Amino acid sequence: MKNIFQWLLLCLIFLHSVATVSAQEKELKVFLNPENTHYIKGTGLGQIWVRFTDFNPGSTIFDTPRENGFDVGLRRVRYQVLGQITDQVFIYTQFGINSFGSLSGRKPGMFLHDVTAEYAIIPGKFTLGAGLHGWNGTVRYSSSSVGTILGLDLPIIEEATNDLTDQFVRKLGVYAKGQLGKLDYRLSVSNPFPIQTALSPIPTLPEDRVNEAFFSEEAPALQYQGYFFWQFWEKESNQLPYMVGSYLGKKRVLNLGGGFASQAHALEYRADINGYIVPVSSKQFGLDVFLDSPLDADKGTALTAYAAFISYNFGPNYLRNGGAMNPANGTNAMSTFNGAGNKYPLIGTGEIYYLQMGYLMRNDLFGDLGTLQPYFQWSISDFERASNPFSVMNLGVNWLQKGNRSKLSLDYQSRPILTEGSNGKLISNSAESRKGMIVMQYQFAF
Repeated sequence: MKNIFQWLLLCLIFLHSVATVSAQEKELKVFLNPENTHYIKGTGLGQIWVRFTDFNPGSTIFDTPRENGFDVGLRRVRYQVLGQITDQVFIYTQFGINSFGSLSGRKPGMFLHDVTAEYAIIPGKFTLGAGLHGWNGTVRYSSSSVGTILGLDLPIIEEATNDLTDQFVRKLGVYAKGQLGKLDYRLSVSNPFPIQTALSPIPTLPEDRVNEAFFSEEAPALQYQGYFFWQFWEKESNQLPYMVGSYLGKKRVLNLGGGFASQAHALEYRADINGYIVPVSSKQFGLDVFLDSPLDADKGTALTAYAAFISYNFGPNYLRNGGAMNPANGTNAMSTFNGAGNKYPLIGTGEIYYLQMGYLMRNDLFGDLGTLQPYFQWSISDFERASNPFSVMNLGVNWLQKGNRSKLSLDYQSRPILTEGSNGKLISNSAESRKGMIVMQYQFAF
């Protein structure tokens, strides 16, 4: 913990001294007709992480024990090409890399995130599309705009099958979207990817495990998803699937939403030691509310707030760990349920309650050098596998030098450490109940 506070001090000194990076307000856009209604546009984004992590107990890096570590990584590098080709046809492509760290394979290949084409049958009200898409259900940030995130990172707890049966929340399928008055809707039917094609091995049902669900090795059934929200104030754009994290006082938005996702025989478990296997349909349901509103128009202050309730059913006692750009890759005999590095129990059968809030300070706080946006994030997970609910907390600040085009963020995360109790349920680790991680991120976008 002492090392983390030393690292925090160094980051604060850097935040105070670093100069702003200029960015043009213009877009990279080529018009295709004299009326300027048809166009092709290009955008890009990079997120660079510099962090210090207190590792989970028993963590190793290539069998070398480590209690903590410093690393630098590329959390995301993305490029988009999109365009309105005709009055009805819109295309969208995105490619890049995610989570390139010191333990990643060298010379990573960029991969496709999105490739979609859609046709506006009734413009604004009913559009059909297909391709590799992120039109997901359940809750708002199941499809998240990475360039406008309020906190340091996405609420990954809302991305239930991230890189298990999808490609970083995208699947191949068809979708429908539109706005009917104040109601915004999206529906999709997609082919989940088989777990056998995942780059990292996904655990499957062991022969000796009873009453614990694992993803099935059978050919996946279709997945059905939907998300609907009522827009009380200004309307949000639904041109792209990815929902804005903070409008920085540019819009006055209040939305109430709800959604679902389901897939037959996505998982399975063994009901008894004799080998009888029970198929499980994954079922997800969520409710959320999003508020983003200016507070003082003259000063430019604004409030962003978001709350969600999510119910996940992946079968009995299902629970998996996750950790962004994990800085460790192994464990020894001293390890806990969390596993290596910065992992913690992320998605499981049960309920999750999530809250985030941010306050945008006056726009001339630093004159030409921008302003600050402090924020916090808090999640409470009540999973079937754990004896008691546990929480994950993030506290941070964004230095908006040119809005989201040049943004420096500092974030501290406190995560729980869990171990198996005498009854097989997970309990708080008595020796070390929590660990921390501090990250400084620079984001550029154009």
